[in-house]
This record gives sequence, C-alpha cells and structure tokens, in this order.
Amino acid sequence: MTAPPIRLLIASNSHPTVSKGGSELAAWRMFEAFRALPGWEAWLLGCSREATGRRLGSAISQPFSDREFLYAAGGFDWFKFANTDERFPGEFEAVLRDVRPDIVHFHHYMNFGVEAFLIVRRVLPECRIVLTLHEFQAICNHLGQMVTRQDKSLCYESSPRACNHCFPKTGRADFFLRQTYIQRFFALVDHFVSPSHFLAGRFVQWGIPAEKMTVIENVIAATRPQPDDAAREPGPLRVGFFGQITPLKGIQVLLDAAAMLDREGCDSVAFDIHGDYSNQQAAFQEEFLGQLAKTGPNVRFHGPYDNQRVDGLMRGCDLVAVPSIWWENSPVVIQEALRNRCPIVCSDIGGMAEKVRPGQDGFHFRMGSALELAALLRRLANAPERLAAMRPGMRHPPSPAATVAAHLAVYAALGIGTAPPAPAPEPGPEPEPASVSRRRRAGR
Repeated sequence: MTAPPIRLLIASNSHPTVSKGGSELAAWRMFEAFRALPGWEAWLLGCSREATGRRLGSAISQPFSDREFLYAAGGFDWFKFANTDERFPGEFEAVLRDVRPDIVHFHHYMNFGVEAFLIVRRVLPECRIVLTLHEFQAICNHLGQMVTRQDKSLCYESSPRACNHCFPKTGRADFFLRQTYIQRFFALVDHFVSPSHFLAGRFVQWGIPAEKMTVIENVIAATRPQPDDAAREPGPLRVGFFGQITPLKGIQVLLDAAAMLDREGCDSVAFDIHGDYSNQQAAFQEEFLGQLAKTGPNVRFHGPYDNQRVDGLMRGCDLVAVPSIWWENSPVVIQEALRNRCPIVCSDIGGMAEKVRPGQDGFHFRMGSALELAALLRRLANAPERLAAMRPGMRHPPSPAATVAAHLAVYAALGIGTAPPAPAPEPGPEPEPASVSRRRRAGR
C-alpha cells in the first residue's frame, strides 16, 4: 500500500508578488522544489502588509492558487514580534485544519508573530515546527542588524544594558522581558535552520540549543547554462553592485572608492550599480542621490533590475562588490555571483567573509574602508589575469537538489519522512571550514 504523501506548509513573511527580498524568495523556491518532489505535497502561506489586502474582509485568502495562501497582516508589536491582529489566530487555525501539515516550516516570524508557533502546537500537537532564521531581529531591536543605532558601529553581543544604550527610552527590564518573551515561543520550535555558520553562532550564543541548529544554504535558482569563458575584451575593470540600496548595504563606501579613483585620474576601474532605493527613508534617498550626482564618469547607475536578468548582468562584470557595513547572513548576491563564476570583493565580516574564500572566490577588504577598497580594485585592474585564473576554481553554490536533500535529512531526524542518500559531491572545490571569528583579508 502506498504511503500517503507528506504534507508541508511553508510560511513566509512576505510573497514574491509583494516583495522580492531574500527570505521570501528562499521560501518560494523551497515551495516550488517540494511541490515537485514525489511523495510530498506543499503549500505556501505568504504575507502582505498592503492596505488593499486588509479591506477584503478575510485575513487569509487564496488570490494566486489553491496551494498559496496570503495573510493580509494587521496590527503588530514590532518590539517583541507579537501579532495583535485579532483575526489571525482563528483564520490561521482554519488553514492548519484544512491543510493538516506534518511540518510547518517558517521562513521568518515577522508578520505572523512568535505566537504562531503556539497555535501550531495547540491545533496540531504532532506537527513538527521548523524555523529558518534570516537575520538577527529576535536578538536585536535595531532592525535586526546588530549595528548600533547612534553611530552604526558593529554590535558583537546583545544585552539589556547594550540595547538600552541604543534605545534609552526603553528600559533594561523591558529588553530582558523582550528576550524572555521571544525565547518562550522559540522553545516550541523543533529545529532551527540557518543559512550561515555565523548567524547560527550568534543565535546559539543568544540561547538556542546548539543541537537544535543546522546550517543549510537557502535554495537558489539552478545554475543556468552559460557560454564558455571568452577572452576578456580590453577596457576597465568592471565592478558590479546588485541588490537593495540601503544605508547598511555599503553603497556609500563603494561611491567613495569610485570618487577616490576618479580624483586620482584612474580610468582602469568602472562601476555599474544595479538596485532600488525607492522604499528607503527620504533622508537616505536624498543623501544617495546627492552622492550619485557628484560621481565621475566611472560610475553608472542602472536602477532596479528583474532578478531573471541577474545572470546576464553579472556575466558582464569582472567583479561583484558586496560592501555591506553590517554583518549580513548569506547574501543571495554572493550565491548568484558564485553561480556565474564572477569573483567577489566583500567586507571582511560576518556571513560575507564566511561565504567568500579570500584568494579563491574573491577578496576581502576592511569593512567600511573606501580607501582599502579603492587600493584593492586598483591592484586588480593592473593584474586582470588574477581574476581569470580564479574563476575555474571558484566554489559552486549548493544545487537546489542538494539543499532540498539537506532539509529532508532535518525532517527525517524529526521523525517525518526518510533521509535521502548522501548526494553526489557538488562540482568545484570543497569550501574551507567557516570561522565566525576570523577576519582575513587578501589581494594585497
């Protein structure tokens, strides 16, 4: 007799039709992968904070397909990630009773609230709960960035005292209670997944048991066929920036480095910026556009781009720059650059330093140092053969099949399904063990 299919509900803090951030794209790709997997049935519960969704009356609807739910999120306490929307508990319970999942895999707790774990546990006591962590919001009240609010310096560990320093109007006792409240609901989660060792280490330090944590890279699109590498055409070193343009993504560092090179009369490095700033605060938009207006001929701003075009855009670059001034987790842009064998130059901290092996996948520079970045790019422009020699040995990101297999192993350890056979080794060299404390730089 054929066993019934395993039922998986994936819950995401947004939906790709609403926003194309890293967590919602990871959840969507996982949904697509499991929907196509024999012996499995998958559903997706996404979120939207658009007012039009709330005017429909029902909190949870199915506007896209019978396998996709969309929660029109209502009131929310962003301090302790508590859902104050009175409609949500009953309607989420109805979804759970309708789908009857064996596993609910959350790709965030934002918009749902951490109480969603308790609802699952109460309605379906035998259901397993898995949570993929995407940043530090449970730990850090400053947008989950672990960067100080006053001077944007790196924060190495949260505490009621340190958090009160960033938010003087919120007492130390409040921060203690915030952590206690969130951890109370996190204790209901059967297993946690982190896309990077760095993020996993921070959450274990914060209080999640190490035995409940597994590091698995996010599902990204499969490697697309690409033409054989052609000889590089003469011209400047082409440096590409891709992604959201925000204060902590380091765009100011990149533009400062470009300005330094322009003032020196260096015409051997050109910058192409692809990204969107339109959803940022007005003060930052004004600052960015003002800085952009002062750039020289070595900078071109192309605006937003469709993710379907990212491979072609990256193949037009010699380097991809990831100059973030916060820790990052596992930036999708790094995985996309690895997929396209485009070397990466990134800040020497956190998830960036973990994912890019210096001298093998790219180069590190001191976080926030436009001077060091400019010097590194100048050296690489004078020795383009270094990049050409690097490309064949760059690490390949995990294939979707390998990432799905890793999730299947987690589910099997929780008693749902069976672990798949060990996948064949990924092509390319094995990555070196990650270290969250090492800060190495290369390219000198």
